[in-house]
Amino acid sequence: MRYFIILAALGLAACVEEPVDGRTAFMADCASCHVADGKGGGPAARALAVAPPDLTQIAARNGGIFPRNQVMSTIDGLDRGAHFSVAMPEFGAGDMGDVVIVEEDGLGTPVPMRLLVLAEYLESIQE
Repeated sequence: MRYFIILAALGLAACVEEPVDGRTAFMADCASCHVADGKGGGPAARALAVAPPDLTQIAARNGGIFPRNQVMSTIDGLDRGAHFSVAMPEFGAGDMGDVVIVEEDGLGTPVPMRLLVLAEYLESIQE
């Protein structure tokens, strides 16, 4: 898989922020509900009617395959049916960073960098 950063035609390469790594993004955006280890039960989760899912078991719940595109759609908010409750924020409504092109099977798909690194981090913590 190859990633290419799309830069504005105005030559803004010097202004592009360095992408945050997935663990840092997870700690900032997800750990309050899913805890640092991704298993759920964080301090913000106590006020929720439905407990956040164990994010280390995504692949296990999907026949051993990590569904990266589905995970990104859930985080982004495109797939509202996949959310365990309305408490899950639509992170795609905010700034998820520069866009990269994810190339798979000869097709390129634009994906915000923060969304991509979050999905890659979640894949790395699967048990």
